[in-house]
Amino acid sequence: MKQDLSNFRKVYQKNVINFKELNNPYNLFDQWFNLAKKDRLIEEVNAMVLSTIGKDKYPKGRVVLLKKIDYDGFVFFSNYDSEKGISIEKNNKVSLLFFWPSQQRQIIIKGTVNKTSSSFSDDYFSKRPFKSQISAILSNQSEVIESYSKLKNEMDLLVKENKNKVLKRPKNWGGYIVTPFEFEFWQGRPDRLHQRVMFFFDKSKKWKFNILSP
Repeated sequence: MKQDLSNFRKVYQKNVINFKELNNPYNLFDQWFNLAKKDRLIEEVNAMVLSTIGKDKYPKGRVVLLKKIDYDGFVFFSNYDSEKGISIEKNNKVSLLFFWPSQQRQIIIKGTVNKTSSSFSDDYFSKRPFKSQISAILSNQSEVIESYSKLKNEMDLLVKENKNKVLKRPKNWGGYIVTPFEFEFWQGRPDRLHQRVMFFFDKSKKWKFNILSP
């Protein structure tokens, strides 16, 4: 395989960061997220890349879905026994990345991640579609399987056996919350003179920001 992509170019000029109005990373995230929600070119605005460090010491990113945002942090759900779950258990320092090409914007968040309460996970699980609940119960996430067709047959059987039943959340599945300590906002601008702002906690535990060179 060989492809020359050196001539791939795109002009960035849709949006701009007003540095005079910056005060809190959560407020800026909220503004950008709300604009992205209205953008019909973005199919899943809550899709984010979660990066962890594995037991092999290599970083690995995968897309997960953001399910809640507030001043406590960013919430997603997963199998606790999965590869990402094991990585988090060993090292709970992670990063999140949101990229919205049609908005020409990117947000990188660094933070620490911990499990949510069992009651919070139970509540969310109870609101999931029935077949999504079945999948969470069935899947030994990240484990090698014999075949996809066998997994699908097992799924169909569980659906049939549990029809009209109230399912309980499996103990190895639930929520995680990422508590940020750093935000970096990137705004594409003409001539590659992009805008970058990094928010961080200072010694007094207050949010400060620096403007970074592109």
